[in-house]
Amino acid sequence: MSKEILITISAGVPMLIIFGLMGWGWRNKLKRQGALAALPARPEDLGDAVISVPGQYVVTTAAGDWLDRVAVHGLGIRTPAVVHVHLGGVVIERKGGQDIFIDKHALTQVETQAGMAGKFVEKDGLVVISWNLEDTEVDTGFRTTEAGAKRPLIEALQALLPNDSETDSNGKNN
Repeated sequence: MSKEILITISAGVPMLIIFGLMGWGWRNKLKRQGALAALPARPEDLGDAVISVPGQYVVTTAAGDWLDRVAVHGLGIRTPAVVHVHLGGVVIERKGGQDIFIDKHALTQVETQAGMAGKFVEKDGLVVISWNLEDTEVDTGFRTTEAGAKRPLIEALQALLPNDSETDSNGKNN
């Protein structure tokens, strides 16, 4: 056997094993998260958006654990997207993926961070929307295409957050 063939085999076999293990891990994650609630349907009567901002949907993770990517419903796949903020909630329109609707009553927090689940940028480069997907708290990251669009987006999102009078003593939205 020639030296080139041995080098190819010695590099190729470990790569196949690595990719196989990655696929196996992703499939197991999908199985573990199979009981996660389906994404809410986008209501027909949302009206016009207050603001629409293009950018990149980064990922949805378990709340507070920005390495625990949610794999089901395509939420773990980065895609180009547009965030539309309506008076009744938020629509993240993803190219090549299912749109995400977040009812304004499901929103819990809006902040900025430097990164999450494999996407790290400058300080406060990502807009992170924390919300409840039924009984599961999740964080969704979005990066605006233009840096100047980030502040108006954050302000529009924060305007949807419940006032203190709209939450009960446990911090849950009424």
